[in-house]
Amino acid sequence: MQLITYYHLQLTKMSYTIPPQTHIGHVHLKVSDLDKALSFYQDLLGFEITMRYGNSAVFISAGGYHHHIGLNTWFSKNAPPTPQHSTGLFHTAIVYPTRKDLAIALKRLIDAKYPLTGASDHGVSEAIYLDDPDGNGVELYWDRPKDQWPIDANGNLQMFTEHLDLQGLLAEIK
Repeated sequence: MQLITYYHLQLTKMSYTIPPQTHIGHVHLKVSDLDKALSFYQDLLGFEITMRYGNSAVFISAGGYHHHIGLNTWFSKNAPPTPQHSTGLFHTAIVYPTRKDLAIALKRLIDAKYPLTGASDHGVSEAIYLDDPDGNGVELYWDRPKDQWPIDANGNLQMFTEHLDLQGLLAEIK
């Protein structure tokens, strides 16, 4: 039925725009070991546990929300990481409220000697990339104010990927 609906929409070219107030509520990740996952998401990144579901799932959040991230071993206990060159989630993006908050997160990662996989300035945001213990990609970033986003002469957004000055970012906390 879903396949028929997809093709029906493609054939009729029905136009629909999702409401602008829509947002992503949470991500639920399959992990191989809850303790290792919590060591990363709780101890290193600072998320708080809001609920445990036995010994197979944990829900974590920032600021008391019911959960931003669910971690479970329902189908993945002791499983190896998903191969990098396969379909699936590329990364979970965690938005920090300020540049200074991102700098503090970067300092915690450096102090813990946790490996980064990248760091980029996208014009609209500054981002740090890493993998969690199960190889799930994680992006930590902050958005620049909208009036600072790069716009061309026609008013089109012009995102890019350039080197992020990590020392400049860390200067936010000195």
